[in-house]
Amino acid sequence: MKRDSKLSGVLHVLLHMAESPGPMTSDTLAAMMQTNPVVIRRILAGLREQGLVQSEKGHGGGWQLSCDLARVTLRDIYEALGAPTILALGNRTEAPGCLVEEAVNAAMDDAFRAAEALLLARLGEVTLARLSADFHRRLRERPLCPANPH
Repeated sequence: MKRDSKLSGVLHVLLHMAESPGPMTSDTLAAMMQTNPVVIRRILAGLREQGLVQSEKGHGGGWQLSCDLARVTLRDIYEALGAPTILALGNRTEAPGCLVEEAVNAAMDDAFRAAEALLLARLGEVTLARLSADFHRRLRERPLCPANPH
């Protein structure tokens, strides 16, 4: 099963933007993320609608943060992405009316709700500023080298 790494990727992009002294182009961000610039533009357009980033066209333009890193949580970013499905697991629904399936699904539903609530609460505790601070701590401990620029 393929994992959805969109949130992780967006956080990666946002931290690079936080480190940049000016706007970053979709091409530059896409190269960092090894994806197509159209993918970056589509994702960042959604974040722009939420007031998290802004963009300028033309020479010297690009994308930049327009939010306070200390006030934006990972949950805010998750929700700005449209709150994608958190868990890839799901219930079997091939036998409607089967009492065994109903019992299993009820137990699984409770577990899924609890796991999702716990994860969302945790995402709400971590700010972009905290991620940035962790990056800077790691940078002090192990400076970047040309072979591993990010």
